[in-house]
Amino acid sequence: MRDKVKIDGKLDEKSWEKAEWTDYFVDIEGDKQAKPIQSTRAKMLWDDEYLYIAALLEEEHIWAYQSVKDQIVFHENDFEVFIDPDGDTNNYFELEINAINNTFDLFIPTPYRHGGQPDHDWNVEGLKSAISIDGTLNDASDKDKHWIVELAIPFKALKYDDLLTPVPREGTEWRLNFSRVNWKTEIVEGKYQRKKDPDTGKLLPEYNWVWSPQGIIDMHWPEYWGYLIFKGSKVK
Repeated sequence: MRDKVKIDGKLDEKSWEKAEWTDYFVDIEGDKQAKPIQSTRAKMLWDDEYLYIAALLEEEHIWAYQSVKDQIVFHENDFEVFIDPDGDTNNYFELEINAINNTFDLFIPTPYRHGGQPDHDWNVEGLKSAISIDGTLNDASDKDKHWIVELAIPFKALKYDDLLTPVPREGTEWRLNFSRVNWKTEIVEGKYQRKKDPDTGKLLPEYNWVWSPQGIIDMHWPEYWGYLIFKGSKVK
């Protein structure tokens, strides 16, 4: 019997229960920095149409205000997915999502350090996404527990012009990484704001917590991403 995954942010299907969590995320620089102050884990499933991704983000203060599609979501706390299906470090895809289920997606033909110009008009056509929150959104008067991201990314959406991503089979290998951006915040007139250095007026640097450490503060080195091998944990 097919255990169909419903994208609702709940992860209560048997397929999700059987899927293994990743290790806890670490700082983007790896062992150069301390362990993250809040935990993050992810898990994945797949079938003949979708790559399913779920992430659980521990968070004492869950907030998000950006509600317009393709705003720069990482200017607030977010969860990010990076996919390079053929592993050649070029022609890769990025998806960002915040706690109110607003997304920012883009295609990058070549890393920025090589002069790559991202296409912000590219979209994950047919994307399914949902958020669930254990806590209260945008309420600074209490402490929250976590938020869950659930995604279904269609394989057929991972295309650009003549570039197509074949539907993976058992044993197919991709390069992939997950990132979580978390900002230091303060409360101003009841709203969360990114905290600034009182001396310089500049924003304090954000935390970057990732599945596969980059060694540098830059996600756009696909050669440092992890490997996703399609086997097991398939929704049947």
